[in-house]
Amino acid sequence: MDQRDIRLAWETFLTDGCPPVGVSASLLASWQRSRTLGVGAGRAEAPLADEPEIFRRRSQNASLVGAARPALDRSTRFLADAASMMILADASGFIVETAGDPRVMDKGRRNHLETGGRWDEATIGTNAIGTALADGRSVEICGAEHFCEEVQRWTCAATPVRHPLDGELLGVVDISGPAASFNPQSLSLAVAIGQEIEASLGRAAKMEHEVLLRHFVSKRSIWLSEDILVVDRRGMLVHAAHKAGSTGSGLAGDIRQMIGAASQEAWEANCRRRFPNASLEVVKRDDAVVGCLIVLHTTRRRSASPAAVPRPAGEDGLAFEQILGNDPALHAVRERARRLAANRLPILIEGETGVGKELFARAIKGASPDPDGPFVPVNCGGMARELIASELFGYAKGAFTGADEHGRAGKIEKADGGILCLDEIGEMPLDLQSYLLRVLEDGVVYRVGEHEGRRVNIRILAMTNRDLLAEVEAGRFRRDLYYRIAAARLRIPPLRERGADIVTLAQTFAAAAASRLGRSSLVFSAAALDRMQAYSWPGNIRELRNVVDTLVALAEGDRLNESDLPPEVLAAPSPSRAPISRPLNNGSEGSPPPPGADLKAAERAAILAQVTACGGNLTEAARRLGIARSTLYVRLAEYGDGRVLKN
Repeated sequence: MDQRDIRLAWETFLTDGCPPVGVSASLLASWQRSRTLGVGAGRAEAPLADEPEIFRRRSQNASLVGAARPALDRSTRFLADAASMMILADASGFIVETAGDPRVMDKGRRNHLETGGRWDEATIGTNAIGTALADGRSVEICGAEHFCEEVQRWTCAATPVRHPLDGELLGVVDISGPAASFNPQSLSLAVAIGQEIEASLGRAAKMEHEVLLRHFVSKRSIWLSEDILVVDRRGMLVHAAHKAGSTGSGLAGDIRQMIGAASQEAWEANCRRRFPNASLEVVKRDDAVVGCLIVLHTTRRRSASPAAVPRPAGEDGLAFEQILGNDPALHAVRERARRLAANRLPILIEGETGVGKELFARAIKGASPDPDGPFVPVNCGGMARELIASELFGYAKGAFTGADEHGRAGKIEKADGGILCLDEIGEMPLDLQSYLLRVLEDGVVYRVGEHEGRRVNIRILAMTNRDLLAEVEAGRFRRDLYYRIAAARLRIPPLRERGADIVTLAQTFAAAAASRLGRSSLVFSAAALDRMQAYSWPGNIRELRNVVDTLVALAEGDRLNESDLPPEVLAAPSPSRAPISRPLNNGSEGSPPPPGADLKAAERAAILAQVTACGGNLTEAARRLGIARSTLYVRLAEYGDGRVLKN
């Protein structure tokens, strides 16, 4: 039908309400919806929002606008002389951005076809933006096909934009221009731009999910016994670890509905309300929130009745025997921790990032006099400054805007009868340190906004990668609080000081990763192990596990070679020695020595001579030999040397 016939059909429809002959079923359905919704055909313009509402809508749709920005910028140029404009609307038909021919954009203001205009069918009748939203498909509405007469001077082509991961309707891309300058390519252009936006959103989501999963992997070693949900900023469940995986599909819709398009502040508050007994760790990329890790500390403990199924000691943590490693330095700190666990002394656990401080904290809990009590971890450096007080101390009913109507117990109350584990204690703001000190000294906690104290009985395990005494001298940490939390100190040695444990841990992690992926075990080459022992591992066990997990995930065969290692490991000085995985073989009596036996015997003699010359000091002997101390441990183990050596 040409425009004249469509106009006659539209007039007939308005006059007698009968379905006109020749009008497409989809267009007729839109006209009928418009009439049913009470839209008057004489309506001349769409509603126009004020500036605050425009700002709010743009903020809510920042990801959509960002993904469309390249196309919008191009539209300013290539539509400038085409008598057309590009329009980006959200899922409700609210226009959040426009670009294109300035003359056409100026004409659009007459009908409020501009930023802030609402172009859903219920408001302005049949139009490409509203009808594309209603039908969920690409549409073209030309001239007289519009329901409102004043809008019939336009021709519009629009396509819905959906999120590529879950198909959620995010908005509409529309190409509009005067009906007299109809361009048959407008719909193709709108579809192409819509696909471009969806592809951009998909890439951004993939990058954000990678950031979330990397953060999850970096934290997994300290949450070995926990159920964990990895949730992106849209509320999509990215990963569920342990038993959370069995309920993850059921939670996914709930989380998605809960978070939706809420602001970051509401998003965090909703997560904490939905999971009041969980730890929430917000993950950011370039200062923008990409999602969070929800650690469900009580999920498995509450899966069965304590009376029906006795809980083993240390269920919230692990046994000291599960902390892998045979290095003498690690063995010594393990035994010290085991002895300290038997009483209720506050312990300050010190060590570099990634050494496994929380593993020791959970092992101490399992070996403590009250292993069945709660274990409540608090990341003092992972909470927003304004949330720390309410998280630690709790808050009373109506303490602040958005507070739970019943009030909420803080972490300190939840740890009553058990252990409060304060991670990154050095990050706690100075003004809150005095409140914590008062709680520890009096055994009474006051919720924010409440004047009635609540008695608690807790043991403190604090963790830090800082030199807290230096922080005390610098005035950034209270001296009295330091001595209150550091009745005993436990220093966890970094991985570079733990000799052959690098090999043990790497092989253990590789076997576990292969098992998770359902593949056969992988073997490290001797050269790869040499390189790994020569590297300093500044991220310690966490870094080693991440590297090994990545190697196993990318492995094409059953062997992990030196060339598979990441650049930072390969950049470490190459050790000048024989591969560690081949034990020295001096032959058997009556048999000729195998090739290289003399060289190996000479190596053995040289190493033992240096150890003897240094009085058993392995650090000095390794320095003189020009090898890593961990390499020296391996060699002495191969030689079966039983002498007592100094470290």
